[in-house]
Amino acid sequence: MATGDFSLELASYPFATVITNGGIAVATARKPESLSFEGTNQKNYLALKIDVTQDSDIQAAFKETISKFGRVDVVVNNAGYGLGGSFEELSDAQIKTQMDINFFGLLAVTRKAMEVMREQKPSGGLIQQVTSIGGQKGVPLFSIYCASKWAVEGFTEAVLHEVEPERGIKFTCVEPGGFRTDWAGRSMSFPDKRHPAYDHLNAKEAMQKHHGSQKGDPKKGAEAIYELATLSDPPLRVVLGSDAYEAINGKIKAYGEN
Repeated sequence: MATGDFSLELASYPFATVITNGGIAVATARKPESLSFEGTNQKNYLALKIDVTQDSDIQAAFKETISKFGRVDVVVNNAGYGLGGSFEELSDAQIKTQMDINFFGLLAVTRKAMEVMREQKPSGGLIQQVTSIGGQKGVPLFSIYCASKWAVEGFTEAVLHEVEPERGIKFTCVEPGGFRTDWAGRSMSFPDKRHPAYDHLNAKEAMQKHHGSQKGDPKKGAEAIYELATLSDPPLRVVLGSDAYEAINGKIKAYGEN
């Protein structure tokens, strides 16, 4: 079960692989009618509407999934979007919306997923939190986006150790770098007004220039997400993309030097 429409490209490969291997897939989005995956039919696929800020949507999606397929083995929490701009340019409303979707929405889905995985027989399952390298490294012009992802990282690491091991509920934070998806295009939000103190910076122009030239291949990233879901003991964190790998190694080096 995958929540959100982070990227159709990044979602399509895992769904196709699940279906090819005889599995069952549930996709959710704010507009589920826009979703389409090859090889799906009424017996192996379900598309549902979810706005992660609406608890009723979350409850209904899990209820319908269980009613049709009986259990939930993997939840991919990837609802979210990018908010770019200098901190002082961002409105309180923009900041709140970013946290409501990227963090609080993820919490609500995680809470329901944990409940379902604990109560099903046999119990257990995997919750994949799609965060970002921005959840490990602060990125200029993305302070609030990074804050939302750091929050997810800290929450997930803590809650992992709260769950009784015998319940079999596991967590993985997937930390992508830049991938050639729509995230840096239409999925971005920017300040309504510029701040004169930051006329040397322009998040929108920077992202438009960068869009389409990201190093990450969405098919390879999606393949890794699928393979992680097949592991009996998945890691807490996985970095995806060469740029993300370089960034995390640079941060580790800086820690050592400090």
